[in-house]
Amino acid sequence: MAKLVSFNVNGIRAIMKKDFEADMKALNPDVLCLQETKAQDDQVQEALALFKDYHIVSNSAVKKGYSGTAIMSKEKPLDVIYDIGVEEHDQEGRVITAEFKDYYLTVVYVPNSGSDLKRLDYRTTWDASFLKFLKDLEAKKPVIVCGDFNVAHRDIDLARPKANYDKSAGYTQKEIDGMNAFTSNGLVDTFRYFHPEEVKYSWWSYRGGARARNVGWRIDYFLVSESIIDKVKSAEILNDIMGSDHCPVMIELK
Repeated sequence: MAKLVSFNVNGIRAIMKKDFEADMKALNPDVLCLQETKAQDDQVQEALALFKDYHIVSNSAVKKGYSGTAIMSKEKPLDVIYDIGVEEHDQEGRVITAEFKDYYLTVVYVPNSGSDLKRLDYRTTWDASFLKFLKDLEAKKPVIVCGDFNVAHRDIDLARPKANYDKSAGYTQKEIDGMNAFTSNGLVDTFRYFHPEEVKYSWWSYRGGARARNVGWRIDYFLVSESIIDKVKSAEILNDIMGSDHCPVMIELK
């Protein structure tokens, strides 16, 4: 059995000054997938130096201190793929993939459409390119993809759907359509598979005491190829782990 955890840490160097090390060592995942490391590759290695049981690979943005993804795994990957092979999408360190014997594991930090939805059109082209990348991988072996997708898929996935629909980044119809494309093309949202009606969030604004009041959004996901959904034992959102504006999400494989 394997435990896979995904966590948008909102800065790896910042979260290492909090309870991250103790929390993750207590959780003891076989694979830990990070988004928004906000560090260059050497800084990621340095920040995570205390995690001696893990192989650490990372993908950093050209712009320093921005975006970035990493995979920490107890088992050494057979191969590592950086980015998705599309020049305009490959400048921000948003995707890293580790190949293991039975599956590809892709970690993603999907672009935020931004205030005033300035990046919504870019985000829409990103979603389409990323889906093609995943389906190309899946032609070889099953895919597990996790990370911050920066979208709440359905009304149940955010505290205030009516107030945000088609106005706020993360809950526009174009972004919802992007997530629909993933889930209608053979990728299963594991949390919803196991918890069809449960209201649980993975991100809260730092403003207005949103986390304490649980005014949140579910924007962090584990999606898996339909062909291996029967290998997934559970899917959870770990609300009690602090240190970021996100909390970790987790699946266990049989």
